[in-house]
Amino acid sequence: MSGCDCHIEVTQKEQQRTLVLLLAINGVMFVIEFVFGLIGQSTGLISDAIDMLADALVYAVGLYAVGKSINVKVRAVHISGIFQIMLAMGVLSDVARRYLFGSEPESMFMIGFGLLALAANIWCLSLIAKHRHGEIHMRASWIFSKNDVIANSGVILGGLLVYLLDSNLPDLLIGFAIVLIVIRGGISMIKEAGNESASL
Repeated sequence: MSGCDCHIEVTQKEQQRTLVLLLAINGVMFVIEFVFGLIGQSTGLISDAIDMLADALVYAVGLYAVGKSINVKVRAVHISGIFQIMLAMGVLSDVARRYLFGSEPESMFMIGFGLLALAANIWCLSLIAKHRHGEIHMRASWIFSKNDVIANSGVILGGLLVYLLDSNLPDLLIGFAIVLIVIRGGISMIKEAGNESASL
């Protein structure tokens, strides 16, 4: 049995199960945060929702890459990084629009759904933790799950500040900060893919 590929098959099945669950969690949270972000006029929630969508794309691409060659995995991570940056630029335009034309964010929506998203992302972190030193597509998934916890905490803080200061400015600042986090993550993925490609 020394030539058996059982370990590889088990590892691939574990990766697939993990990525499917991560994709489902982020997909559901994207819909919830985006809908209530629109209803509550919160740039922070909308930005966090788009971050969830960007992560879902990363997990979908990672799922596609499971079992494929290293070159396919590297390309998948590179494409995911580009997607991340494109989505972030879309959210940036929404932040600018709300800054220019005004908004009245619902602080309780921000706090409540920020807490829900934080719980979801802590769950995601626990699922992906054992793969964080694995193949490039799994490392990319870990990076974004970790960044999400920071973004969620920012939305909660922004909601508290909106309530205390009775101002939309904290919401706009949090939305902008999440955009920067997503862009940084996208750049990090592109660099990671470049480094991996150079070492082949």
